[in-house]
Amino acid sequence: MHYFDYLSVEEIENLFHLAPAPFCNRSEKELLSHAIGAALYMPATRPTIARDLSTGKHKGLTSVVIDLEDAVGDLKVEEAEASLVSQIHSLDEWANEGVIDSELLPLIFIRIRTPEQAERILEQIGSAAVRLTGLVFPKFDVSTGEGYLKILRDYNESRPSDSPVLYGMPILESAEVIYAETRRQTLLGIKALLDQYREYILNVRIGATDFSSLFGLRRKPDMTIYDIGVIRDCVADIVNLFGRAGSGYVISGPVWEYFKSDRVLKPQLRETPFQETAGPEGLRLRMQYINKYVDGLIREVEMDKENGIIGKTIIHPTHICPVQAMYTVTHEEYMDASHILSSSGGEIGVVKSGYDNKMNEIKPHMNWARRIMIRSEIYGVLNENQNFTALLVR
Repeated sequence: MHYFDYLSVEEIENLFHLAPAPFCNRSEKELLSHAIGAALYMPATRPTIARDLSTGKHKGLTSVVIDLEDAVGDLKVEEAEASLVSQIHSLDEWANEGVIDSELLPLIFIRIRTPEQAERILEQIGSAAVRLTGLVFPKFDVSTGEGYLKILRDYNESRPSDSPVLYGMPILESAEVIYAETRRQTLLGIKALLDQYREYILNVRIGATDFSSLFGLRRKPDMTIYDIGVIRDCVADIVNLFGRAGSGYVISGPVWEYFKSDRVLKPQLRETPFQETAGPEGLRLRMQYINKYVDGLIREVEMDKENGIIGKTIIHPTHICPVQAMYTVTHEEYMDASHILSSSGGEIGVVKSGYDNKMNEIKPHMNWARRIMIRSEIYGVLNENQNFTALLVR
């Protein structure tokens, strides 16, 4: 699969300077860790998961998290487990029979409740686990994390050599992480634990909904998570420790939970990008996104990117396209990154941007350039004078 695979060849050529590259759950880890994009949550009790994923029901879907935790009532856990196992077996059976192409399936993750549940689910899924990309570990801390990661390591060390690696994605969302008096020690402990299992850690995810609940807070749909001071400070500390170039992890942003609501503040999407892309149709599209409160989501994704965060948990299929469109690389970004990397031989230290609007310093901007190049491979590079809105009108 590849991003924006619903576009025609002609549309790809018109929109992209560099088209998105294909990937699957067997792809190299660094690429996969950046490729999760908009991860759609589905409750494990849903009986149509296998059919929906195999038929491409949700336009542009590239990663899904099947949830056994918060989306499942405590009295329905056993039923949810049985349904999930059945759905994964169906996907595996269809792939083995050639009914579906497994490389066209989205990346599939399972969010579990406990290490014991993880062990039980993997045992019941058996060889069909080759259809999975990883497990998501909620409320991750040092005390529970060791159990999760040992199960992950044991699975990978015993899997057949031709099976894909099963990765883990811990969610930082516990009281010990957000409370000021325990945050530093807790984060350092989690970091030390993850470093022992680094080869199996795909993402570090931020669970801002649980963080907010500890203070009785909830962001409004025309605010971003960065407008809540106590959450913003914690996110900054997580990025500081886990997002360092060379020794860090890919960090994914918190869930966006709105798909419509009443407006208080002014819309946050400028008219110009939409009008220049598609004229009156673009302006109508802008109003549709504003009415569905996707403008707040777009602003938050932009803030995520500025803080070094890539990837977003979503709860509604209408969020897939706008989030993923925001991860495309602009032609200007790509040219700057390419220029920086090609000028790293030591002969020069600074060079004017090809767009004649900034200075590119070779050493200080090197790590940024490397990140841009990874993103450009996965999400593609837009043609000159194109912006993300061009992907929203398709």
